[in-house]
Amino acid sequence: MYFEEMEYGKRLDLNVIKRLAVFAEPYKVNIIILMVQMFFLALVDALFPKLSQYVIDNFAVKKSLDGFWLLCLVAVGLVVFQAANMWLMIRNAGRIEHYIPYDMRKTVFRKLQELPISYYDRTPVGWIMSRVTSDIRRIGVSLSWHVVDLFWSTFLIIIMTIFMLATNPSYALMVLCVVPALAILSMVFQKKILFNYRKARKYNSQITAAFNEGITGAKTVKSLGIEEYMLNEFEKTTGQMKDFSVRAATVSSIYMPLIILFGSIATGLVLWKGGIEVSRNIASYGTLVLFISYAVQFFEPIRQLARVFTELQYTQAAAERVVTLLETENDIADSSEVVSRYGSMLESDKSEWPRFHGHIVFKDVTFRYKEGGNILENFNLEVKPGEKIALAGETGAGKTTIVSLVCRFYEPTEGSILIDGVDYRERPLLWLYSNIGYVLQEPHLFSGTVSENIAYGRHEATMEDIVRAAKTVNAHDFIMRLENGYDTQVGERGSRLSTGQKQLISFARAILSDPGMFVLDEATSSVDTETEHLIQDALNRALEGRTSFIIAHRLSTIRSADRILVIDMGRIVEEGTHIELIRKKGYYYRLYTNQYMKEKKDIFEKADQ
Repeated sequence: MYFEEMEYGKRLDLNVIKRLAVFAEPYKVNIIILMVQMFFLALVDALFPKLSQYVIDNFAVKKSLDGFWLLCLVAVGLVVFQAANMWLMIRNAGRIEHYIPYDMRKTVFRKLQELPISYYDRTPVGWIMSRVTSDIRRIGVSLSWHVVDLFWSTFLIIIMTIFMLATNPSYALMVLCVVPALAILSMVFQKKILFNYRKARKYNSQITAAFNEGITGAKTVKSLGIEEYMLNEFEKTTGQMKDFSVRAATVSSIYMPLIILFGSIATGLVLWKGGIEVSRNIASYGTLVLFISYAVQFFEPIRQLARVFTELQYTQAAAERVVTLLETENDIADSSEVVSRYGSMLESDKSEWPRFHGHIVFKDVTFRYKEGGNILENFNLEVKPGEKIALAGETGAGKTTIVSLVCRFYEPTEGSILIDGVDYRERPLLWLYSNIGYVLQEPHLFSGTVSENIAYGRHEATMEDIVRAAKTVNAHDFIMRLENGYDTQVGERGSRLSTGQKQLISFARAILSDPGMFVLDEATSSVDTETEHLIQDALNRALEGRTSFIIAHRLSTIRSADRILVIDMGRIVEEGTHIELIRKKGYYYRLYTNQYMKEKKDIFEKADQ
């Protein structure tokens, strides 16, 4: 099942062009210079046939060389000027090609930093990667080289039209008579070309997503033995992209020969009438050669315009997707009042931030996703500063939802959440995120060394700080046993380390940031018993004095919690300490004893093997 993109309009969208123009604004001087360069490039291209006409009529026909060497100097001067202009044009266009995508990628990445977790929950990584890479690259090429061809073709057509009309209007009309037919032809082909390119871009995104899933989930694919299924699904998607790409190429392949055909018709008309008039001495031989040259040369920029037109259809399909990403509304964002007081999320004035104490209150909170029923309904909870709260319950009970709401990854549909007596929507997002130490069940490490991962995003951290954080979570000993200690490369996503080692490094990273609140989302469910004891020992020290939420699959890890909340269907059905809940012999007691008996059974079965 692939992420379904929105469908876009069927016609060229000027709003998309206006949106992209924002990125071209800083380089408007370069673009204006580029237009001037293309004008002179087209002018010189149009002058060469005029030189040929002059040479034929004044030197070849008259068999005279008077003024010939002066004309040669003029021709050499034009060639040198054209070469210099071409060099400067390529340099200028190359600058535009690379700088505009550079700015776009920065803007897109900034937008991605501002988007909430909910966006990433519903949007595949491959779709995002396709926007940042291939789509922006295509836009950069179009805003430089395709625009170069567009300017050159337009100027050359205008200049040659003026020259032809000034030389012989009747010949000029023979060349220009096919232009209306070409305009109608372009309108007919526009819809089909744009439709097929849009579809091709859509399936390209799905292919990128499939590549990403196939690589990151390679172990799962192998363990399930579903290689053939994945291959068939991938072939289906690539086949659909191939079909639409072939259709687009087919339409273009019909379009271009038709343009060449019309150009040949115009050339034939000029040859027919010009040949008759030259034979009757009505027109000069040089004039006939001039118009034959213009008839052939005139449709070269027409062909270029057709090619650029086709490429721009493809580019708009890419631009629409980039613009869609940039214009994605943030489901969770700082209000205008918060921004005016504290600054934007990425440029917040930290000196104005209030101190984080960790007093958290859920006040009549109801939450539901955009599609579906209520996950929480009129949910109330008060957590005192420094209190260690454990959440227990079956899968799907609402534990992760509660934690996600506390962290403001999502916001209440109704009701409010107060932090230190203030609705957290009146505080900066970055303030809250900076005060959260989040340790996931599957920790994410970045490519680099152990020390770089512990200090990730904390450039001011010293080596002493890194070692202290590692010792706090009992990670120092195993790190020192690694090949290069803290300078050991962890590999992509921490592939060179065990799950337990990655978890301890992730925990050290959270400790180094010195957060006011900790969230551990089943942080010990994927580690061995020895590592679990190390983490438990670290927890007892690291969580002291900090508000913390612990979601635990292994109930044995939450026995030391100040309060255990048993969640069922988004409601608190039991709460108390471990001993109090065991004595009640209710829901928690059943969960705990069932899990305890299962663990004992697994131990005996392993011993018998």
